[in-house]
Amino acid sequence: MSKIRFATVWLAGCSGCHMSFLDMDEWLIDLAAQVDVVYSPVGCDLKDYPDHVDVCLVEGAIANEENLELLRHVRARTKTLISFGDCAVTANVPAMRNMLGGAEPVLKRAYLELGDSTPQLPHEPGIVPELLDQVRPIHEWVPVDIFMPGCPPSADRIRATLEPLLRGEMPVMEGRDMIKFG
Repeated sequence: MSKIRFATVWLAGCSGCHMSFLDMDEWLIDLAAQVDVVYSPVGCDLKDYPDHVDVCLVEGAIANEENLELLRHVRARTKTLISFGDCAVTANVPAMRNMLGGAEPVLKRAYLELGDSTPQLPHEPGIVPELLDQVRPIHEWVPVDIFMPGCPPSADRIRATLEPLLRGEMPVMEGRDMIKFG
């Protein structure tokens, strides 16, 4: 039996979901025996998201063009995409900038009004990703197969989501232990 091709992705978020993933402690050894980690910001130095990924946890909201491009790339190459944590599910804290009314007021506030001795707006196409006017959850851009809320989801919730997938089953995402936000 071939191993599941497994990936995780970190977009606009704090990486708390990935830290919670690491909190699965010794179960990570069991997981590693059942999957091939083909892409992740945790413990991998892989630069390009590969083809034919079976399961991917996507942490974070979509805040800039680079996030959106990676998300679309991931969706096109992934069988089961999991919206991983409150930022991915609702846009959560990254979306607080939406209250300022778009990308331009955010950039002006951060780089001109609060700038130090040389305030200037960043603009380096290809180096500095362009902000989107609004931060949005991932399901507003691509289809999502499983929603796993939590800020961050607990290690137990992450494991309870992944274990059925390892058996070829869909996890049951219901009840407080599996769907509580925050």
